[in-house]
Amino acid sequence: MGIQTPYYLVDETALRANLLQAARLRELSGAKVLLALKCFATWALFDLMREHLDGTTSSSLFELELGREKFGGETHAYSVAWAEHEIDRAAASADKIIFNSISQLQRLGARAAAIPRGLRLNPGVSASGYDLADPARPYSRLGESDPARVEAVLERLSGFMIHNNCENRDFARFEQLLARLEERFAPQLARVDWVSLGGGIHFTAPGYPLEALAACLRAFARRYGVQVYLEPGEALVQGAGTLEVTVLDTLSNGKQIAIVDAATEAHMPDLLLYGLNARIEPDAGAHRYQICGNTCLAGDVFGEYDFPEPLAPGMRLTLHDAAGYTMVKKNWFNGVAMPAIAVKGLDGRVRVVREFGYRDFVSALG
Repeated sequence: MGIQTPYYLVDETALRANLLQAARLRELSGAKVLLALKCFATWALFDLMREHLDGTTSSSLFELELGREKFGGETHAYSVAWAEHEIDRAAASADKIIFNSISQLQRLGARAAAIPRGLRLNPGVSASGYDLADPARPYSRLGESDPARVEAVLERLSGFMIHNNCENRDFARFEQLLARLEERFAPQLARVDWVSLGGGIHFTAPGYPLEALAACLRAFARRYGVQVYLEPGEALVQGAGTLEVTVLDTLSNGKQIAIVDAATEAHMPDLLLYGLNARIEPDAGAHRYQICGNTCLAGDVFGEYDFPEPLAPGMRLTLHDAAGYTMVKKNWFNGVAMPAIAVKGLDGRVRVVREFGYRDFVSALG
C-alpha cells in the first residue's frame, strides 16, 4: 500500500547532487558552508548533509539547539533580537554568536564573551526582488549600516555576518553586491577574523559559474585575511523535494477546478506570501485545471496547469520545489491534515520518517 497523501517527499539522490556542489565550492574557495535551518531543518536528512557541510546557522534559540543536538559541526547563533532569558542558553550551545544590532551587543554581549561574537552588517543593497524579503528595504531593522558606529565597537567583535542575496543566480550581481559591501565596510572587514556572506547565492543552479564564485570568495578571504562562511538553504535543497497530493473533487465554475488534499497557506505558504504558483510537470495536454487547496481560504490556489487527461477524484499529483521553506513553515490552519515527511533513499526505497495526527493538532493548541 502506498503512503497516505499528503506528504512531503525528499529525494536523497537529488539532495546529494546539490551537496556535492557545495563540497566542491568548499574545496575550491576555502569557504566554510553552513546549512541555514530557517530554510530546511528536516533532521532525518542530517546524516547525509553533515558529510558535505561544516555545520548549521540559526535564526532563533530553538533552531540553534536543534543544530547543536541533531547536526553538530560548527553552530552559529543569530537572532534579530535575543531575549534576556535566551542569551545564556544561546551562548552555551553556540560556537559563534551574532548580534543584529549594536544595542544588543552592548546590552547582552558580555554574557557571551566566552565565544566569538559577531555583528550583522547591512550594506544597504540586496538582490531581493521582493520588498517582503529585502533586508535593504527602507527603515530596515536587519543589521547595522553605519561604519562609524561599527568601528566604535570593533574591539568586542571577531566577525561579521551579511545577508543581502536572495535566490541570486546571477554571479555578476553577486560581484556587484560584494563590491558595494567593500566600499562601505572595507576598513572594518580588515580587522576581524571571519565574515559570513549569508545565503541566497544559488550556486547549484544549472549553469552557475561555480569556479568563478570560488575564485571570488578566495580572493575576498585573502584581501581581508578572514575565514569566509556561506549559509545556503534553498541552494542545498532545490529540486530535492515534492509535495505529493491526491485529487479530492473536481468542479466547473468558468474554469475546470480540481481540489487536492493539501493547502497553500498550511503547506506551501511562500506561494501566497510571494504571489507564486506551484510547479507541476510536465504541464502539457488538452485539459486545463485550476488546482486548489482544501481550506476555506478563497485564494487557496496552487496555480493553473495543463494535463493530458481529465482529472478525477483519487488521481495523484506532484507539486515540485517543496523542500525549502515548507516543512519549517507548515501550520495547522483549518485543522487540515499535516503532510507526513518521507525520504527516498539513495537506494531508491521510500520510508516515512514522520507522521502527524489529531493529537499533534490538539497538542499545538493548548
